[in-house]
Amino acid sequence: MVEPGDIDGTVADELEKLKDKAKTKKKVTIVVFSGELDRVLAAFNIATGAASMGMEVTLFFTFWGLNVLKKNDARNTAKGWMKKMLGAMNKGGTNRLPLSKFHMGGMGTWMMKKLMKQHHMPTVDEMIALGKQMGVKFVACTITMGMMGISKEMLRPEIDVYAGVVTYLAEAQESSVNLFI
Repeated sequence: MVEPGDIDGTVADELEKLKDKAKTKKKVTIVVFSGELDRVLAAFNIATGAASMGMEVTLFFTFWGLNVLKKNDARNTAKGWMKKMLGAMNKGGTNRLPLSKFHMGGMGTWMMKKLMKQHHMPTVDEMIALGKQMGVKFVACTITMGMMGISKEMLRPEIDVYAGVVTYLAEAQESSVNLFI
């Protein structure tokens, strides 16, 4: 049999837990692995939506996702023939992001951008600016940068941190939402 004092103690304990939970800031961590326009837009839509809800948001850009952070006019300064070839084939920049499906040699991307403009949707550059205004943290993966011959000079100034997977994992461990796009 449960005594009345036991119920009060249990309710009080639960209330304390809820208060502690309310005090902790909700966090969202998104790995931006893809450098494709539609997927990048999805990552930024979720990031800015979460930030608008008062959540702390970190975007961790790695592999092809680093193309989002490359300057549109970045010069390939990679050392070694393989890194130079990779840089030549993978110029990056927000103006060059292909669609994941129906790219059709650039025609699909052109149509998507035209439709976005007609429907007053922000461009990737506008989403980057909006994310920064809202406090979204941008992390560029240094391991991938080194492997692919990407220097800091090739990347946009909006990056908050240059770090590796341990930084991502520390953020992810504290986050209530973790996504891989």
